[in-house]
Amino acid sequence: MSDDNVPLLIISCSLNPGSRSRIMARAAQEDLANAEWLDLAESELPLCDGGAAYGHENVSLIAEKIKAAKGILIATPIYNYDVNAALKNMLELTGRHWTGKVVGFLCAAGGDSSYMSVMAVANSLMLDFRSVIVPRFVYATGKHFEGPSITDADLRHRISALCQDLSNFSSALDGLTEKLEA
Repeated sequence: MSDDNVPLLIISCSLNPGSRSRIMARAAQEDLANAEWLDLAESELPLCDGGAAYGHENVSLIAEKIKAAKGILIATPIYNYDVNAALKNMLELTGRHWTGKVVGFLCAAGGDSSYMSVMAVANSLMLDFRSVIVPRFVYATGKHFEGPSITDADLRHRISALCQDLSNFSSALDGLTEKLEA
């Protein structure tokens, strides 16, 4: 599905070992077989302190992965009507590397009412870093899963559609991001 020439990155932002957003990210990885994988549960990051934290080895490694990608798929849990703190912390630590990236969202929440939760982060990425947000978010709740598996065919279809959109947007905008960074 993905254009092998356009580097894509999937970031799983949950720190929970039984994460449903990670299950969704793994499903997306099947569709974006050549995408790079990054799991924040496997990459300890310091809390952003506005200073020394930026020099941490894992911050540099993650920033380089983000910088190399043209399109990024973020899989995040929703807590208290917002994306999780691990995602927000990573964004604070890697900020400028998001400039001009195409970004899509996979969200797992406890209930149906938080479907607009990614808007604050999406707006920040658009306004602060001129990221292009794929206008298709995938939002799922516990009813779409059975244990570690997606049991809802519509959810699986929506994940595939988002992956196709991320790939298409990233391919179409490849080359323009350098102009945005200037």
